[in-house]
Amino acid sequence: MDIQKTELAGVLIITPPRFGDHRGFFSESWNSARAKAAGIDTDFVQDNHSLSRDVGTVRGLHFQSPPHAQAKLVRCGRGSLFDVAVDARKGSPTYGRWVGVELSFENGRQLLIPAGFLHGFVTREPDTEIVYKCSDYYAPECDGAVRFDDPTIGIDWGVAPEAAILSEKDAKAQLFADFDSPFVFEGS
Repeated sequence: MDIQKTELAGVLIITPPRFGDHRGFFSESWNSARAKAAGIDTDFVQDNHSLSRDVGTVRGLHFQSPPHAQAKLVRCGRGSLFDVAVDARKGSPTYGRWVGVELSFENGRQLLIPAGFLHGFVTREPDTEIVYKCSDYYAPECDGAVRFDDPTIGIDWGVAPEAAILSEKDAKAQLFADFDSPFVFEGS
């Protein structure tokens, strides 16, 4: 398992090895024991799978607040997407900064996003499937969103905001400046 750190502490790019032959490939996409040996000690309790039919579909920036905050391990099951994490932990030296990574069926990369970060993605191919693990169960009362095109965050999604395909929830999401983050930085 190849693990790369990003400029946001705790956000990791994980690329499991693939073993291929004339039939295709095999990859162990998650192994708790190997992850723990590499310093990743997240207990995932729920797997989610979504399909976005059109290129330019944006989902996010989403969060689930305490007491049901979620870490996520995101991968692409089919197609490709640009996956984004934004530090939303009050007091963090990287508060409001973002990192984005291309995840595709072809590259096999995964993005580990700790609790305390906003998460979103944009699809790059039609019929893109996103598969991700969560460290807590979905709790609708803790669900929230920040605008994907917030100017203070400044994410380059590779799609014009007016061309993005959004849900009603995401179209009405709050600005980052109006977001009273429930997350607190606990590192040094």
